[in-house]
Amino acid sequence: MIQPLSGIDHVIVAVADLDRARLAWTRLGFTLTPRGRHLQKGTGNYCIMFERDYVELMGVVDRGQDTGGLDEFLRGGEGLRGLAFATRSGDATAAELARRGLHPTPPRDLSRQLELPEGTLLPRFKLVSLPPEETPALSAFVCQHLTPELVRRPEWLAHANAVSGVAGVTIMVAATEPLRDAYDRLFGAGVTTTDDVLTLHVGRHRLIFATPDDVSALYPQAEIDLERKLPAMVALSLRSSDLERTADHLTQWQVAHEELAGGGLLVPPEEANGALLIVQG
Repeated sequence: MIQPLSGIDHVIVAVADLDRARLAWTRLGFTLTPRGRHLQKGTGNYCIMFERDYVELMGVVDRGQDTGGLDEFLRGGEGLRGLAFATRSGDATAAELARRGLHPTPPRDLSRQLELPEGTLLPRFKLVSLPPEETPALSAFVCQHLTPELVRRPEWLAHANAVSGVAGVTIMVAATEPLRDAYDRLFGAGVTTTDDVLTLHVGRHRLIFATPDDVSALYPQAEIDLERKLPAMVALSLRSSDLERTADHLTQWQVAHEELAGGGLLVPPEEANGALLIVQG
């Protein structure tokens, strides 16, 4: 089966104040791109770029323009809001998804303004969306980079905390069984179920859907609000090239964190704009 989605392109963290978020994630040890602005939208961002994926800190910069629902989301608090799947071709992906009986939108163009000392850049993307029922419990779309060289400068890929990429996300849901058919259609053999935990393997990334009880079992050291409105993205898993260096940075900057029994580090949501961070070696 042709797999039109090659992995996670980026994960979106909704933040109430972009500049305060920039300071918080810099303290966590990340290098951030200059501030960006989505054209014809009321949203802006800072991005944490890795070689093959990235994290987008997104905030409202003009409530008089369309924010894509971000302002409404933020009324419930900051945190993980959604993600984009990666594709090499938005046109081919839309055609393949339609062939599977899904209902993708026609590919549409998006640009954002990136202010640099030497002038303004306009990174460009091609996006494809699916109706909510075809990616249940997950706010997601598909993203093709048309100008990757503009956003992956070498100096933006080096992070003091040794984090090298996104590993996956965890989504808390009321039940996983109702999700199975939709994700079987979207991903086929990449879907597995173990003890009612639904896992999607998309390229090198993993999406975990789990009930509150199972989320609590997955992350027993985390203080997660198990009564929050569902579905909810609760954890962002990251890869580190040197966990000792990651821990050293967090300790040096007095960032709260814990070592996980099975290996890795946990950074609580209050340190990362509502996102629980799980850092793996």
